[in-house]
Amino acid sequence: MRADAAALRALPSVDQVLRRLADRVELAQVSRARLAALVRETLAAERQRVVAEQGVPADAEALAARVVARVERVGLFSLRPLINATGVVLHTNLGRALLSRQARERLAAVASAYSNLELDLATKERGSRYSHVEALLRRLTGAADALVVNNNAAAVLLALETLAHGREVVVSRGELIEIGGEFRIPDIMLRSGAVLREVGTTNRTHLRDYAQAIGPDTGLLLKVHTSNYRVVGFTAAVASRELAELGRERGIPVMEDLGSGSLVDLRPYGFPHEPTVQETVAAGVDLVSFSGDKLLGGPQAGIVVGRSEVVARLKKNPWNRALRIDKFTIAALEATLCAYEAGTALRTVPTLAMLTEPLAAVRRRARGVLRRLPAAVRERLAARIAEDRAQVGGGALPTVELPTAGVVAGASPEAARRLDALLRAGDPPVVARLVDDRIFLDCRTVLAGQVADLARRLAAAASEL
Repeated sequence: MRADAAALRALPSVDQVLRRLADRVELAQVSRARLAALVRETLAAERQRVVAEQGVPADAEALAARVVARVERVGLFSLRPLINATGVVLHTNLGRALLSRQARERLAAVASAYSNLELDLATKERGSRYSHVEALLRRLTGAADALVVNNNAAAVLLALETLAHGREVVVSRGELIEIGGEFRIPDIMLRSGAVLREVGTTNRTHLRDYAQAIGPDTGLLLKVHTSNYRVVGFTAAVASRELAELGRERGIPVMEDLGSGSLVDLRPYGFPHEPTVQETVAAGVDLVSFSGDKLLGGPQAGIVVGRSEVVARLKKNPWNRALRIDKFTIAALEATLCAYEAGTALRTVPTLAMLTEPLAAVRRRARGVLRRLPAAVRERLAARIAEDRAQVGGGALPTVELPTAGVVAGASPEAARRLDALLRAGDPPVVARLVDDRIFLDCRTVLAGQVADLARRLAAAASEL
């Protein structure tokens, strides 16, 4: 115990280590407060090591070197780009949809200069920030008007609060979904001030169920697309057109939450039918909401399209200001929608390109990673090409599995787990998945420009196994 105490007293102080870091060029942009915190963490780890091993403590120079190495490894910023080798195209934890090159260029242009965000250049009077995307959304969806807020949950909340505060909202029991982060339709409805009126059963709801539930307190008929799960077997659901007709007959607005939302029919690429926004609008639904960063492949946003008089009510709600989008969302969304209007979205919007990319192209990227690994590294990792199934993710197309290919590595379950941790700890971080006690680096979501970096990171991690 006395030896431990003497060793611990020999540890350098925070100031001693900081002095060794004072003139390091690579730390010029790191604040002294952050450096001090890193030094304290490094000293705490060294203190634990000394006690556990009854060893000799490192000196100030060695500890300073560890701090520098950590900064170089994790970088200056907490939010960092990484390599998605999970195969999940719309991975919520990894930022969902990637933006197209045009969207990124528009973001940079708007970020580096003033813009006409809310200025009518023709009249020099105040304009509407929504005008930059409203016309595009009208043309693409066939709707009379449009509004964009910061995500689809916000869009649903705004619609419920506007149209049914203090009134009943009729919804099928089988459509009371829960989305990511444990946000549930009933909870959103409660916060909006609306009153939930469930109809039907989990697996079967009929038009008569809605009709019988309508009363003097009914404010809205709500249909929710089960975009993140499917009920199969003995089922029945009411079509959008039928519900819209019932709403018109009874004078009740009808809203459909499409969730992920899609502006293109993906059936020619082997996908099951997913109702498009255009189909839902054409069915006569008064209000349709969907996400901007799922199947649309744009920035995070909640898009609402529908009848002019209904959308106008949402725009006038004071909540709309609290939920409004900023200039960066508008710039990225406008660029994404322009690609759809130009007919180039399947090629230029990364989400659609990844979803529809042939397996042969994914295999080529996987082989490219393997070829870049030295023979000794391939042997050490027991690396080989394998095929598997990938997922769409993001609460979209839950029954779809995409054929995929990637690199399997890890000579044992323990080595695979260690490799997984090492890949996440490097620069850039690599996030993969474990399959059958081996790490699988799924190349469906690895970008062409990341192949060399992925091989480099694999080789570096192999050297630490």
